[in-house]
Amino acid sequence: MKLTILGCYSATPRALTNTTSQVLEINNHMFLIDCGEGTQVQLRKHKIKFNRIKHIFISHLHGDHFFGLVGLISTFRLLTRETDLHIYGPKGIKEVITLQMKLSDSWTNYKLIFHELTSNNSELIFEDEVVEVYTIPLNHRVYTNGYLFKEKEGNRKLDINLVEEANIDMAYYRKLQQGFDVVNEDGVLIANEKVTKPGKKSKSYAFCSDTMYKEDIVPIIKDVDVLYHESTFLEKHAHLASPTKHSTAKEAATIAKKANAGVLLLGHYSTRYDSLKPFKEEAQEVFKNVRLSQDGKVFDFN
Repeated sequence: MKLTILGCYSATPRALTNTTSQVLEINNHMFLIDCGEGTQVQLRKHKIKFNRIKHIFISHLHGDHFFGLVGLISTFRLLTRETDLHIYGPKGIKEVITLQMKLSDSWTNYKLIFHELTSNNSELIFEDEVVEVYTIPLNHRVYTNGYLFKEKEGNRKLDINLVEEANIDMAYYRKLQQGFDVVNEDGVLIANEKVTKPGKKSKSYAFCSDTMYKEDIVPIIKDVDVLYHESTFLEKHAHLASPTKHSTAKEAATIAKKANAGVLLLGHYSTRYDSLKPFKEEAQEVFKNVRLSQDGKVFDFN
C-alpha cells in the first residue's frame, strides 16, 4: 500500500504548496482521492500515469477539494482516453462537471460514470475481488464523506510438506488456499488450519478530510492501519475549529487513539502556519505514531 501526497494544505494553492489531493495504490488499484486545483500538474510532476486512474473519490464540493477535477477530465479527453472513469462524490458533482463540459463543448470521448452520494450512514460504494471502499460520514459545512479503503483477506499459504504428508490431491490446493477444509485421498477430512498458514495481512487506509471532531466515526475506522485525518489548526487556534467545522492536531490524534489506528497521518494544514513541526508535537501528546503529510511525499506502508 503506497500513498502519494499531491497536496495537503487547506484553502488556497500557493507557489510551494497545493490543496488536497492524493493517490492511493492498493492491491494493483490506483485511486485518486480529492482533486484540488493543480492536481494534474502534480500527477505529471510525480510521474503518475493518468491511464491507471480509473476511480476518483471526492470528499465534498469545496473548491480546494475538487476544482482540479474538470481540468483533469478535459486532459484525459485531449489524451484520447478510452477507459471508463468512475467519479464518487456528493450529489451535485455530476451537474457541476457536466455543465462545465457542456458550456465548453468538451464532451469526453470516454465514459464518465458518476456515483453520487447522499447517505449520512457509512455505505459500501465500491467492491471487487480484492478491495472494498466504504464512506465515512463527516461533519463539515457542506455534505462531506471520508473514505475507508480495505484490502480483502488474501489467500492462505500452503505448507507444502504438511499438505503432502496429509495425502491431499493437488486438485484441492486451490480450495485450501481459499480457506476450505478438504477430504484427502483416504477419505479423511483435513482441517484447513492444519496444513496452511495465514496469507499476507490485508491493509486498510482511512481518509478523513474535512471535518470537525466526530467521535462516532471511530467504529467505522476501528483498527485501521493508516488514518489520514485533517488537522487544520494548532491548539492556539482551537477556538476556530468548531465555527469552521475543522479539527485540531490533538483532536485528530484523539480519533486515532480511540480507533486504535496503526499510523496517524496529519494534513489539511492552515496556511497561517510557518512550520509543521508543532502539529506533530501536539498530536504526539495524545497518540505517538504520527507522521506529517507534505506535498510530494510518498509513504510506503507495505
